[in-house]
Amino acid sequence: MNESRVAAAIERAKRERKGALIGYLPVAFPDLDTSVEAAIAMARAGADVIEFGVPYSDPVMDGLVIQEATQTALKAGFKLPQLFEAIRRVTAEVEAPVLVMTYWNPVVQYGVERFARDLAAAGGAGLITPDITPDAAAEWVEVSERVGLDRVFLAAPTSSDERLRMISEQSTGFVYTVSTMGITGERSELDAAARVLTARLREAGDQLACVGIGISNAEQVASTLEYADGAIVGTVFVKALRDGGVAGLSAVVREIAAGATS
Repeated sequence: MNESRVAAAIERAKRERKGALIGYLPVAFPDLDTSVEAAIAMARAGADVIEFGVPYSDPVMDGLVIQEATQTALKAGFKLPQLFEAIRRVTAEVEAPVLVMTYWNPVVQYGVERFARDLAAAGGAGLITPDITPDAAAEWVEVSERVGLDRVFLAAPTSSDERLRMISEQSTGFVYTVSTMGITGERSELDAAARVLTARLREAGDQLACVGIGISNAEQVASTLEYADGAIVGTVFVKALRDGGVAGLSAVVREIAAGATS
């Protein structure tokens, strides 16, 4: 396995600031070119890692804002090759590593080995897989090791200690630490369970834990980085792109990235 570019970016952010900002956008929303421009702008405005979401017809984890965005991309004819094109274009312009968040079915339909090789060839850093657990991901673990891609699994407050150890052992890059049970979206307060879960992951041997779901402002980023290595922001960025275009997104990213400064 090659050294993780994602882990390196997070460690660099921890040295230079309080921690990392990971920004999510659906690929091909509102169209392919704009999503590429938006991801580049996000990196230049302060995001340390870019997370491109794959539009999917049954997004069980996504809140309404992200669901609507991904449905827009699907209705416009999104196909997986566009994902790899977008990653190639983004990584040619910025150094921030690009992770892909995807439900597992599109990967299986495309072919796990083929997907991994096309992702690596495009310059992608790895996958976040919300609906597959390490014990059910033997093929992906083997292929990702061989191709040199990160695999980011999710840990939830309901995960047992045994499962947290498995997630910590099998994840590379970081562990996606779910701040609260339920779907993505903005919340006025983050659950205290996120702090407890991060502490449990540390005890399980995890090296890097980034918290997502519900983080929507600089204050929440700052609070999250008191105990975690990175904060993952999605819904508010998608809303900013939808309502204000790339310029509006850049302004919101800069505002929220201020929470990661020392």
